[in-house]
Amino acid sequence: MINYINPRVEIATFAGGCFWCMVKPFDELPGIRSVVSGYTGGQTDNPTYEEVGRETTGHTEAVQITFDPELFPYERLLDIYWQLIDPTDAGGQFYDRGSSYRTAIFYHTDEQRRAAEASKKALKASKRFKKPIVTEIVPAGAFYPAEEEHQRYYRKNPYEYKMYMDGSGRKSFTERHWMTKKDLESLRKRLTERQFEATQHRVFAKIAENEAWDMSLRGLFVDVVNGDPLFSTADRFESVTGWPSFKKPVDEGFIRREAEIRGGVARTAVIGRLSGIFVGYEELLPEEKATETGIRRYYLVNPDSVRFVPIHD
Repeated sequence: MINYINPRVEIATFAGGCFWCMVKPFDELPGIRSVVSGYTGGQTDNPTYEEVGRETTGHTEAVQITFDPELFPYERLLDIYWQLIDPTDAGGQFYDRGSSYRTAIFYHTDEQRRAAEASKKALKASKRFKKPIVTEIVPAGAFYPAEEEHQRYYRKNPYEYKMYMDGSGRKSFTERHWMTKKDLESLRKRLTERQFEATQHRVFAKIAENEAWDMSLRGLFVDVVNGDPLFSTADRFESVTGWPSFKKPVDEGFIRREAEIRGGVARTAVIGRLSGIFVGYEELLPEEKATETGIRRYYLVNPDSVRFVPIHD
């Protein structure tokens, strides 16, 4: 785990349509203390879900994030936020219509305002969207937490959450605008051929050694695309595979797992949570090796998916 000694806590507030869909992308990232669904931007006190939905309060559904900027900077929250919304829609989001589903960045400090304005300007300059960017950047006001049934909806109602993400058009919109052929070609230019094949097509490296095999080095293995710290040499060990292996990730928040079935064999693939790249597999050690190491599960890492960053004394 990343060391959380003496954190400096800040608050970020984002409106992006239905707040059910705005929690999971931020939740449990390193440095994120909490993500609360609620209402803000209106003129009434302590509004209810029904009142906000009737469009009489002026409030919009939003999420308020408590975070440690040393571990997860505000700028990275903004990067995630833009990829969750349609910033060209002033009348709501996807099939949720009305002012209570409008998008907005509510800034709490001048520093946040400047960062938000810079990110909005960069998004416009990218020409990723043909229509004008209409998401507002406004001062934060009172924030009222929503009813408990709406908190972490994705956990309480996983099936309904998935159906909503798919049915609303939010998921397909993100894929169309943020996983484009142009994005893929840009990534191909940044990476070596081996890195591209490893991260995008799950081609495991042949035995061509790099720092991942050198057991004498001390440092971190970071995501080759975005630099997130994934594994530490302090947790590396010699597994029965001969491939770079680790007892645990630096922080669970930087990875996710997904089922993979290839050639009739089921495995658990490890994916960079924010970059989306293939990192390797979560595997089980044979019983004898598990007894020796004290662990049962371990991480088999594709060396072409990571980059080594040394730690100097």
